[in-house]
Amino acid sequence: MLNQTLQFLLDIFVQGFAGVLLFRFLLQWLRAPMRNPAGEFIMAVSNFAVLRARRFIPPVWRLDSASFLLALVVEFIYSGLTLWLQGYPFVHFPLFGLLAWSAVKLIKISVYLLMSAMVAQAILSWVNPYTPLAPLLAAITQRFLRPLQRIVPPIGNVDLSSLLLLVICQIILLVPMAMLESLAVRLL
Repeated sequence: MLNQTLQFLLDIFVQGFAGVLLFRFLLQWLRAPMRNPAGEFIMAVSNFAVLRARRFIPPVWRLDSASFLLALVVEFIYSGLTLWLQGYPFVHFPLFGLLAWSAVKLIKISVYLLMSAMVAQAILSWVNPYTPLAPLLAAITQRFLRPLQRIVPPIGNVDLSSLLLLVICQIILLVPMAMLESLAVRLL
């Protein structure tokens, strides 16, 4: 029971913080506007770590490498603590395996963030299309929807590209991500 409680707290706080750092990196990579409630929240929650890390970690190709590396480190810590809670016999420390597993989990979280943004954009387009979050969600999803919109024309004025992208994301999670995750777990 104590292990379950600790795992729950790790899921909420440690992996949640890794998700916030990753989301910050992705938003800056996608050039999404940060002047909205979600962007301001992400900046406020992660500034204490990212601004300090930027002193030592320079940007690479104009990308916020400090946010990405911090997300990887936090996910690495989360993965190690999760293994420890599950009773993993640390005969030798599986550094490469944990790094690979953490990287795969960050990619998986990125796909889930894209799917969540698409669902939120769809719901908000019905409820309040002029919400301050609309430009943020459009910046996240449009880069992935535009190529699909060229391939799949609207049917009866209904754009099915979002549905197709959700299907593609699910297939990515089921096939290549599952294979990568099993390879990373074997390295542990």
